[in-house]
Amino acid sequence: MKSIALIAILMGSVHMNLNAQKIPYELDAKKNTTVTYQELVDYYASLLKGRKDAKIIDVGQTDVGKPLQVIVLSKDGDFDPRLIKAKGKAVMLINNGIHPGEPEGIDASMMFVRDLLTENKLPDNLVLCVIPVYNIAGMLNRGESRVNQNGPNEYGFRGSRQHYDLNRDFIKGDSRNSRLFQKIFNTWDPDVFLDTHTSNGADYQYVMTLIETHKDKLHKDLAPYMKSKFTDELYKRMEKVGFPMVPYVNSKGETPESGLVSFLESPRYSTGYAALHNTIGYMPETHMWKPYQQRVESTYALMKSLFDVSVKESKDLVALRKKIKQMVVDQVEFPVSWSLDTSHVDTINFMGFESGKKKSEVSGEDRLYYDRSKPFQKQVPYFSSYKPNVVIKKPKAYIIPQAYDRLIELMKTNSVIMRQLGNDQVIDVEMYYISSYKTQSSAYEGHFPHHSVEVSSKKMKVPFYAGDWVVETNQPMNRYIVETLEPQGMDSFFNWNFFDAILSQKEYFSAYIFEDTAAELLKNDSKLKKDFEDAKKADPKLAGSGRAQLEWIYKRTHHYEHNYGLYPVGRLL
Repeated sequence: MKSIALIAILMGSVHMNLNAQKIPYELDAKKNTTVTYQELVDYYASLLKGRKDAKIIDVGQTDVGKPLQVIVLSKDGDFDPRLIKAKGKAVMLINNGIHPGEPEGIDASMMFVRDLLTENKLPDNLVLCVIPVYNIAGMLNRGESRVNQNGPNEYGFRGSRQHYDLNRDFIKGDSRNSRLFQKIFNTWDPDVFLDTHTSNGADYQYVMTLIETHKDKLHKDLAPYMKSKFTDELYKRMEKVGFPMVPYVNSKGETPESGLVSFLESPRYSTGYAALHNTIGYMPETHMWKPYQQRVESTYALMKSLFDVSVKESKDLVALRKKIKQMVVDQVEFPVSWSLDTSHVDTINFMGFESGKKKSEVSGEDRLYYDRSKPFQKQVPYFSSYKPNVVIKKPKAYIIPQAYDRLIELMKTNSVIMRQLGNDQVIDVEMYYISSYKTQSSAYEGHFPHHSVEVSSKKMKVPFYAGDWVVETNQPMNRYIVETLEPQGMDSFFNWNFFDAILSQKEYFSAYIFEDTAAELLKNDSKLKKDFEDAKKADPKLAGSGRAQLEWIYKRTHHYEHNYGLYPVGRLL
């Protein structure tokens, strides 16, 4: 009887331990629960306790005072990124909870990490890094904020503590979270990156859609390799396990039947940021109206598929990225802005639902609806190509005034090699004047971003000072350097308002005083007078405005502020 009682106690203990390793999602019979932040922290602390092949690393305090953590799984117990790279191992990074209202990846990662460890499936040739939750403040802000989403019961909020959408902050680095993420990314230099999300928008049959680092923005040697060895394989594997995929449903018109447009992820987004580092990146987007269980299971399946493919391709991927980094050192021309190539269109098989219009019970106007009782499968147009519309020939180096501390810190975080001038000196450089630009009319992620930038260049002698920074373009981070420092880059530091002070004039003239000076200048300079008369004939607005005429003359004097609109970063040719 005692032995039976002992067995019962032991069996009960085993059952308790198994339950302790299960997550709230698994313990919910309806599979409609996601973990809370404290449950997440406690789970990983318990799961990894005493293990030699897994480690929790606190990277730094996020915007809510809680540490951003990264879970590292390394079979041989080596957690030094430099030594891991020296051994030729690949690194895969998974990011979860950038939008905590989209929590599938949080739950899927908990189960995936557990299964790898408890089933002893860690490979010799790949180290896995997992950010359990990126936007901790958003996860703590728990409720039901996504009206168009089918479960789970409660979940986090999209915005950060400062109300940023962190998936727009990878270049500008406004938040602590972004700066810590960039530290993680550059410390571990992942070969493969996965950032888990839930989609919004049209209705269709797929549970999982996929954004991949765009082929026309990725290095010319990495893009075809990614497609043939990774993307095509992921589509095959997901189809096999019952979760067929389609590219992220970014419709050209109101509904998907109008055609799909491949999503162009500029560096503000996680996969666009990854591209600057020549990293293969994927952003899965599960469909918000599918049951939560399907969304979690499909995310787990994709996570496992990508992990398995990365293990298989580890040696070739590491070698290729090493080769590409050296090619980028020597690369001369860099595209920095792209536009959709509408002249190139493919077709893609799409499984959707018939759509239509009916009267709204709210407004009485026509409204869009999808009829799930009428599924279809058809070929739809697929616009998947982009063409560069601005291509920059890199200089030998950029020179950045030390005054731009925030920019300098971001450069350092992103592994950019820099040196400081040892003394004051006047240097022959090419400089840009911002000749025209447009600014977004409403606030966007803490900024009023610029776009459609035009520049004019001028060679000149410019004073720089001891402590100013020289960034040579003979390094692997050339793409990050060029795309952030060239004002015409889609997500350049200029476009993110880092240099807005140069766009406002500091010195002006008082008309009643300058009138006499202007008259004297015209009297004594015949060429100036002729140019002035010609300008008035050519421009009726100038001819009709006395103030504009004084401004025209003022700009041609040595009194005019010639630093107005002058982009302060020099290009050393």
